[in-house]
Amino acid sequence: MTLSGEQAQRSRAFARRSGGGPLWQFLRGFIKHPVMVGSVIPSSKALIDKMLGPVDWGSCKLFVEYGPGVGTFTQEILNRLAPDAILLTIDTNADFTAFLNGKIRDSRLRAVTGSAADVREILAAFGLDRADYILSGLPFSTLPPGVGPAIAAATADALRPGGAFLVYQFSPKVRDFIAPYFERIDRGFEWINIPPATLFWAWKD
Repeated sequence: MTLSGEQAQRSRAFARRSGGGPLWQFLRGFIKHPVMVGSVIPSSKALIDKMLGPVDWGSCKLFVEYGPGVGTFTQEILNRLAPDAILLTIDTNADFTAFLNGKIRDSRLRAVTGSAADVREILAAFGLDRADYILSGLPFSTLPPGVGPAIAAATADALRPGGAFLVYQFSPKVRDFIAPYFERIDRGFEWINIPPATLFWAWKD
C-alpha cells in the first residue's frame, strides 16, 4: 500500500526537520548500532506481505514489533490493524523511536525505547497484557551472548495462547533460539529482498 498524499508530505517535512529521510535514518542507525540492525536496506514489500500473510487481523487487538527502525513494517501493520487495536514498537535505538513518533501520527501506535527482553515489563507499563502477534527482524545470531535466548523466552511469555512470533532473518540459526519455547514453527523464504530472508512463524499452542 502506498502512502497517501498527506502521509508522503508529512514524511518529507519530517525528513527535512530531522536531517534526512527514512533511508538515511536507517543507514545512520546501522552505523551507530550495527549489532542491533540486521541490514542496511529496509525490508521489501514482498517480504512484508509474506511475513504478515498468516496474521488474523480481525482478531488482533495487540501487535508488538521489535526493532521497527524507520517504520517499514510499522506503517504496513497500521494499514492492516483494526481501528481499536494497538501496535507497540520496541527499539533500543532512541533515534529510531524519535523518528517514528515524529513521522507517524496514529493513536494506535506506542513507540518506546527499550529492550525486547523486557517486553512483559513494557507491556505492563502501558496496562497491556499478552500480545496476539510479535514481529522481529532483530539479528539474533549477532546479538550479545544471552540476549537472544532471553528475548525468545520473554516473547513466549508475552504471547497469548494461539498467538505467534513472526521472525525474518538473514541466517536460519534463529530457529535454535526460538525452538525451545515454541512447539510449532512454520518456515518460509523470500528471495525478493536485499539480502534474501528466511521467515519463521512460531505458534504458541
